[in-house]
This record gives sequence, structure tokens and C-alpha cells, in this order.
Amino acid sequence: MALVRGTAVQDHVALAEIELCGELIIAASAARGERLSADRIDEVLRVSDGQQDDGPPPPGA
Repeated sequence: MALVRGTAVQDHVALAEIELCGELIIAASAARGERLSADRIDEVLRVSDGQQDDGPPPPGA
């Protein structure tokens, strides 16, 4: 197998996914229960359901 030097290919999406998987693994290992709840997974992945009580969505949304 030949090594290619000086060529650094980075897939930023893949790196972000790997980081999020790592955060999920850490959260799962620290969890007391058998599984993480959907709310805890959303918290770890920093996602929200987009439902806020701030009024109607802006036009074009």
C-alpha cells in the first residue's frame, strides 16, 4: 500500500458526523439507564424541533 504524502483531503461533513458520533458515545457511556432518551439525544446533537412560541414563521419559510 503506497502512502500519498502532501495530499490532505478533508471531508468537513464526515468530520462533523464523526465528532457528533463521539459525543453520543460519551453521553451513552455516562447515562445511567440502558438507552438515551430522544430528548437527551437531541440535546447532545444540539438540535431542536423548531417549534417555538414566537409567533408565526416568517414569510417564505
